[in-house]
Order: sequence, then C-alpha cells, then structure tokens
Amino acid sequence: MPRFDDSDFAVVSAPGTPRTEGPNPFAAVRPGVSRGNSTLAIPGANGNTVEIPASRSSISDAAALMHNLSLSPSMKERRGSRNSFGTSLPIPRSPRHSRLLSKRAGVSQDILASQVQDMSKEKVAAAKNMAFAFDIDGVLAHGNEPIEEAKLALKMLNGDNELGIKIPYILLTNGGGKTEIARCEQLAGLLESPISTDQFIQSHTPMQALAEYYETVLVCGGEDFKVREVAETYGFKNVVHPKDILAWDPTVSPWGIFSEKDRENAKPRDFSKMKFDAILIFADSRDYATDFQIIMDLLLSENGKLLTRAKDPVASRIPIYFSQGDLVFPTNHKGPPRLTQGSFRIAIEAQYKALTGVELERVVYGKPERATYTYADEVLKNWMEQIHNENTLPQNVYMVGDNPQSDIIGGNMYGWNTCLVRTGVFQGKEGENDAHNPANFGVFDNVLEAVKAAVRKELGQDFKLKWNPKVNPVLHGDDSSAVA
Repeated sequence: MPRFDDSDFAVVSAPGTPRTEGPNPFAAVRPGVSRGNSTLAIPGANGNTVEIPASRSSISDAAALMHNLSLSPSMKERRGSRNSFGTSLPIPRSPRHSRLLSKRAGVSQDILASQVQDMSKEKVAAAKNMAFAFDIDGVLAHGNEPIEEAKLALKMLNGDNELGIKIPYILLTNGGGKTEIARCEQLAGLLESPISTDQFIQSHTPMQALAEYYETVLVCGGEDFKVREVAETYGFKNVVHPKDILAWDPTVSPWGIFSEKDRENAKPRDFSKMKFDAILIFADSRDYATDFQIIMDLLLSENGKLLTRAKDPVASRIPIYFSQGDLVFPTNHKGPPRLTQGSFRIAIEAQYKALTGVELERVVYGKPERATYTYADEVLKNWMEQIHNENTLPQNVYMVGDNPQSDIIGGNMYGWNTCLVRTGVFQGKEGENDAHNPANFGVFDNVLEAVKAAVRKELGQDFKLKWNPKVNPVLHGDDSSAVA
C-alpha cells in the first residue's frame, strides 16, 4: 500500500507534522505519485487502515445532494471527540483477499494465446495498461435480471478476444447488504462469467476498516440478518441487528415488523446495559419504522445507551455511517428509478433536526467518495498481480456507470475516463450527455458499446473482440476474421 503526502488529499497536517507544498491536490493525479520525501504517517498502532478526507461535508445535505471537497484532517487520534468523526473515511490498508470464483480457460487455448501474445507485445502492453470499473445496477443488471450486452462485454474482457488476454476490470457498486462471496456467486451465475471477490467492491467493503475503531455497533439494512454476517466477517466484535432489539422489547417500535423467522434468528439481550459505539447503515432498510426509531433513540441517547436521553445530544452523539449516498437506483421496474439509501439518510437527517434543532453530522461512503476510488486503485493493483503477475496500476481506467451523480462525478474527480450508459438512471436521448456531470469519454447505449469504444481506442480500431479457436500463431492470427 503506498504512503501519501498530506498534499495528496489536501490534508492539514497535525501539529508537529512536517508538510510539503504541492500542486492542486484535486487535479487528475493518481495516488501513490511521489511529491517529495515527506509523507503522511498512517495513524494507528497496527497500521491496518488509511484515512481519506471526506469528499463531501459531514453536515446533512438534504437541501443540496453534493458538496465541495472537505479540507479536514484525519481525526483518528481524536475520535473521543464526538464531533470529530465526520472528517475522514477510514479504508483498509490493503484489500483482504477472500475467495476466487473463477475458471481457467482450456490448456490448449492458454498455450495458443501465450504464443499469440509473445508475437504481439505492443498490444499486450496496451491491454495491461487499461482497465475497467463497472457499476452493477443499471450497467450489468437490473436487479436479478442481467443486461444481455453485459454478458458479451465480460466474456470478451475475460479472454474472448484477439489476444486471448484478460483485460483487467473490477466491479465498483453502491449496492450492498450481502457478503462479497454471496454477491459474487450470484453475479457469476447471472452474468455467466467468473467473478472474483478480489475484483469486487460493494459500498460497504471499505467500511471493514471501521472494525478497528468500534466494537459494539448497530448494523442496519438488507434482507433478513445478512448484514450481521457481513459485519462479523469484517471483524466487528459485537454486532447488533435492529430485530435483536425488537425481540428484546417489542414496544420499542410501535409499527415495527417482526415475523416468526425474525424471532428464530434474533439475538435478544438486555440492551439497556449495553453501550453502542456507532451506527452503520450497510444497505436499504426493509423495516423503516423500526430502523428510524432505534437509530433516533441511539442518536439522542447519552453516549449510546438505549432508554436514556442526553442533556446535550450533540455532545453525546455517537457516530453514524452510511455506506453510500445515492438517492435513486435502477431496478426492473418499468417506470422511473426507485428511491434508495440516500432517501433514508435524508429522512434521518430531517428527523434529527426536527427533534434537536441542529444538523446531523454523519459520514457517507460509496461513490463518489474519493476513499472508494483510492481503495479501488489498490484492488486493481492486486487484481493485476493475480491475472498478470504485475502489481501495477493501469494508467487508462474507464469507469462505466449509469448514474451521473455518483459514477460519473466520482470518476471525473479522480481522473478516470468516464462512460455513461442509458440502461439505468440516465435516460438521455441520442447525442445527449448529462448537463451537470457529463461523462468525459462519451455516452453509450449499453456497456458493450462503451467497452468496444474504449478497447479500440487503446488497442486499435482493427482489434478483434473475439478469440478465434482456429488461430495460427505462426501467421500471427491472420486467419482470424471474427469481430464482435
């Protein structure tokens, strides 16, 4: 994992920390580029996390969904201050390898592809110097229904091309609610392509770094109790689900939903004696009434203790984290996009202000946060090492997304090439780009068209997007005429 200058993130150095002056930190400069000898020391005894300044204000933004980049420094050493938690987004120091869900090509094809690649070194180098980051909902699938062009695009990137080479790509989604293994297994079947957990980032994947900060957490969202499994996989020691509290005291939520299945899986305890350290929203709520009530109870409590009310709720407030900030997302619904976690967050903010008279300070992960893209760089490098034995970061990264307010604005700010597709949130007409957050590489009908355009830009207009099983390496593939 690279070390960073303060100037890389516009961080104000802590007292006594040397600081170097550098160019505009928000210019299209990739992390890891050296700017002198001074570096920002990674805080923490075991060095397992990196703190990235938040890309949006920690104050509620119900009136304005996007804010200018924050210039606040890391506050890990001051996390005892209840008002300091909104200044940085911890991410894992390096990706945690989990489980590879992939299949190798046939041995004979591997041998032939190796011979072809030996004779096409310039194209091979170009193929290794480009990469894709795909959003999922609205780009690769609509809910549990795949987008057919996505299957062809991934097949080509997985080696069904002129060189028989894998062109690196990762999945970078604001979705979540399941473990990375479970989601990858689902996507691999849906898209008919091998998907590795090591090339996959959900909105809450970087939030595993918070396990170093907090022990007892309330985790909300998602189907059934799956977010409990996610949090425990990340290393949180004491994970509480809202249904656990409802099982302990059904009167907590007058309009809550509590089924027999919930009763079987809930873990009730005497929560009046438990001190909560933080609230984590991993995915969309399935029981708004219960989640609203318990979250508000904890935000207004005395240092995270249920059944209490703080004399000064601002000074005593425990931190609350949201895994992403999208207001809407595409589904298989035939009408406009549906409301998602951003609307839930705005409701929490409005309730808190109505009850206290002050704005709620909170932290939002996911796209377009810089922390997500910094983590994506590390995932890309590790994936390059797995598929090409080279721990390097491709220079030409293409973000393919459907949401201008997350996929496109985030990629643009980070210096990536951005491709906007019309299969999700964005529904612009032919030739139209988004007026406020335009894609800098182009707008396309679907993900396959975006991938074709990017590959041919980097590898040449004559690059064949399909592997020819009859290719003759001696003729350098001249017998191949198949083009996707």
